[in-house]
Amino acid sequence: MTQRRRRSLALLTSGVLALPLLAGCGAGEDDGGPTAAGQDIATTARDRVVDGGVLRWAVDNLPDTLNTFQADADAATGRIAGAVLPQLFVMDAKGRPVINPDYLEKAEVTEREPKQVVLYKLNQQAVWSDGREIGAADFVAQWRALNGKDSAYWTARNAGYERIEKIERGKTDLEVKVTFAKPYADWRSLFSPLYPKQVTGTPEAFNEGARGALKVTAGPFNLGAVDKKTGTAALTRNARWWGRPAKLDTLVLTAVPRAERPAALAAGRLDMAEIDRAGADRIALALREGARTSGAKGAQGPAASVTAAQATLSWATAYGQDEGKAAAEQETRRKDAEAVRKYADEQVALRGFTVRKSLEPAYTQLAMNGASGPLADERVRRAVARALDRKALAEIVLKPLGLPAKPVGSHLALAGQRAYADNSDALGGQDTQAAQALLADAGWRQGGKLTAPLGTKAGPESDKTATGQDDGKTPAGPGTGNDGLYIVGQDDGKAGDAKAPARAPGDHDGAGGVHEVGDLPEGRYLPDGEIVDADAFAPGAGEGRLSPVLAPVPFAAAQEKTLLGQAQAQARAEAGTEEDQAQDDGKRGPTLDGEEEADDKEPAKASPAPAKQAHTSGSVLAKDGKPLTLRFVLPSGPGSEALRAVGERISQMLRELGVNTELTKVADESFFKDHIASGQYDLALYSWPATAYPATDARPIFAKPEPAADGSLLVEQNYTRVGTDHIDQLFDQAVGELDEDQSRELMRKADARIWAAAGSVPLYQRPELVAVKPNLVNAGAFGLGAPRFQDIGWKKAEPAKGADGKKN
Repeated sequence: MTQRRRRSLALLTSGVLALPLLAGCGAGEDDGGPTAAGQDIATTARDRVVDGGVLRWAVDNLPDTLNTFQADADAATGRIAGAVLPQLFVMDAKGRPVINPDYLEKAEVTEREPKQVVLYKLNQQAVWSDGREIGAADFVAQWRALNGKDSAYWTARNAGYERIEKIERGKTDLEVKVTFAKPYADWRSLFSPLYPKQVTGTPEAFNEGARGALKVTAGPFNLGAVDKKTGTAALTRNARWWGRPAKLDTLVLTAVPRAERPAALAAGRLDMAEIDRAGADRIALALREGARTSGAKGAQGPAASVTAAQATLSWATAYGQDEGKAAAEQETRRKDAEAVRKYADEQVALRGFTVRKSLEPAYTQLAMNGASGPLADERVRRAVARALDRKALAEIVLKPLGLPAKPVGSHLALAGQRAYADNSDALGGQDTQAAQALLADAGWRQGGKLTAPLGTKAGPESDKTATGQDDGKTPAGPGTGNDGLYIVGQDDGKAGDAKAPARAPGDHDGAGGVHEVGDLPEGRYLPDGEIVDADAFAPGAGEGRLSPVLAPVPFAAAQEKTLLGQAQAQARAEAGTEEDQAQDDGKRGPTLDGEEEADDKEPAKASPAPAKQAHTSGSVLAKDGKPLTLRFVLPSGPGSEALRAVGERISQMLRELGVNTELTKVADESFFKDHIASGQYDLALYSWPATAYPATDARPIFAKPEPAADGSLLVEQNYTRVGTDHIDQLFDQAVGELDEDQSRELMRKADARIWAAAGSVPLYQRPELVAVKPNLVNAGAFGLGAPRFQDIGWKKAEPAKGADGKKN
C-alpha cells in the first residue's frame, strides 16, 4: 500500500481524492502557482545541539506492522522505517527526491537501449546493525518479495518492482546493477526503505517476522522496546551508524489521540505533537494569559465564570431545603471547580510550548461521485466545480493560521515540486453563468413542476424510500437509512435530539438547510478529518466546546411547505371546491383540502399523498419532476470542524446556483469505509497525500473503473468513479518515459484531463500545526520534506553574559 493510500484512510481526514489539470508550461513557483510554505523546524547547526537527551514524539497509534509494504502499515510504520532503515532517496524541503549520501554515493541510469539499466553505488561504510555490508543480496531479496510473482508474500503493492528483469552485482561489492524489462520513470521510488534480506528473503519472515520487531536495522537509530501497554516505541542511538551520530540518546514515539494531546503536552508526557486547530488555539491563549497563575481570576475553562457565591445562590434559589438535591449540587460544584483548576493548570503548562506551522504534503478536495445520479452527467459535475470560489474555501482554513491561502492547482503535485503546474484552466474558474448554462444544457431548470418533495434525490437514489422513511428493511445501523446514510432529524445513535426544532427560514447556520439536532458525539480524531492530514485536517471550535451536529434536511423545507399549500389551494380552486363556488348537487358535500366528501351512499376517498402532488421547484433546479438534490457526506468527529465549515460554505455556493445539498454527518470510523469507498455519497471532502512519483502513485486514484465478472465495479482507489481511457494512456506513457521533462509534460496533460472530467476539485493544502518545546530544534512542521532524525535534538543554552555584556 502506498504512503498516499495509508494516510488517506486516516487523513483524513480527513481528510483523503482529486488532482490538477491544464495550465502553464512551467512547474513550481515559476509558473505562478502558490508558493510552498516551507519548513518550520528551527533549523540549527549541529554544534549548537546538545549531545544526548530524550524526545517524546506523539503518534496516532503504535503500528500493527513494521513492514511498510503490508496493507495495514500506517504513518507510524513509515516514521519508524525512516529512522532505522536505509532510505536511498529522501524528500527535500520542496518535496523532491534527492540522493541520501548516507547510503548512496550515486545512482543513475547508465543505459536506456535496448533496456533501462540503473547503477547504484553504495556508501562503502554502509552496514547493517549485525555488521554485514548492505549489498546486492538485499536488493535481490526485496525485488523477489515485491515483484508479484510469488503469491506467498503478502504484499500491498508491487509498482515498479514488476518491471525489473534482473538485479546483479556490479564491478565491485559496492555496486548494484538493476536491469528493467520495461522502462520505469519512477525508479527512484524503489528500495526506499530497503529491508535486510533477513526480512524479505522468505515469505514467513516477510509476512510475520517483521510485524512486531526489526532485529537488523541500518539507520541512525535502532528499534528498541515496543510496549503496547504504555503505547510507546523506543528508538535508540545506533552505535554502528557510520554517518553523523544521532544527537538524541532516545526517541520515544508515544501513542496519544489528537484530542488528548494538549492535556498530554501539559502533563509532561510529550515534547512534540502534531495538533489540530483547537489545540493550537489553546496554546495561543495560554501564551496570551501571560503570568496568570493556576486558578487565578480570569481562568478559562468549564464553569470558570461562575463564582462560589453565585453557585450557592443558584442552588438556594432552585432547591431550597431539599438536602438530596443540595448534595448533588455540591458534587456538581466540586467537579466544576476541579475542572476549572485542571484546565487552568494545563494552560499554565502549555505556556512552555510553541506552535510551528507549515503546509502538509497533502491536499483537501471536493470529490463528486460520478457513478450514478445527477453527477453521472459530466455537465453537472463541471457546473458544481465552476460554482466554487476555491480561494474563499482555502481562506476558511488557512487564513486564520497565517498560512498561504491559495488554492491547489494540480491533482498530481504541490507547489514546489517539480511536477507542479496549475492546470485548473482546463476546467475554468468560478463562473456562475457558465455553471448555470451547463446545468440548463443538462436539462435542469428553475420553476419546474415537481412530483416529489424537494428533499427527494434525483437519479437512482430517488427510487428508494424518501429520506427519513423506512422501506421495511433492516437499517444499516443506528440512526441510518437502508443505504447506511443518516436519516433526517436523527444522529448517529450517540448524541443529538431527534425532536430538536428546525430553524426558521432565513435563520440558517450557513449550511443551507442545516439545523442543529444535538451535541457533537465523542469520536476518534482522523488526521484526514480536519483530516484527512487529515487529513484532518482540521481541520475549529475551541477545545472542550462541542459543535452542533449537522443533520441532512431538505433545502428550504419551509418553502416546500408553502409551495405545497399553494398547490393544494390552486387545485381546490380549479376543481371548483372553494367555499364561495361550492354547489351542493345533492350527491356530494363540500370539499376540504382537496378531499371530496361523499354522501351516505358513497365511501370517502383518501386524499393523495402530498409528495405526489405537483408543485413548482421555485429557485431549486428540477428535471423530470425531481429537484437537483445532492447528498453531501462529512465526518462528524472532533478535529473535523474546519472540514465541516468548508462543507457548509460549499453548500451555500451551490444553493446560489439552485442546487440543493443535504449535509449528512457520519461517524469518523465509517466515513471512508462505509461511504467513500462504497460509493454512498454524491459530494464529500477528504484528502490525498502528495507524492514525488505521480505517474506511479496517482494512477490508481484516477484509473478508469472497470466492470468485474460479478457485475460490480473495480475502482482501485478511484472513489469518484470518474475516469477515461485517455487519462490511463497518459499515465502509462509517463511512467515509461525516461526523459524527465517529457514525463512531466505527459503528467501535465493527464492532470488537465482530470480537471476537465471534473470528478474531483483540489481546494487547499492542509495545514500542519506542531506543538513543540521552544528549545527543540531541527524538528517541527516538516512540510514537504523528510525529517533528518540524526540532527533532531535540544538546543544548547546560550552562554551567560558577563558584566561587560560579553558572553562568558
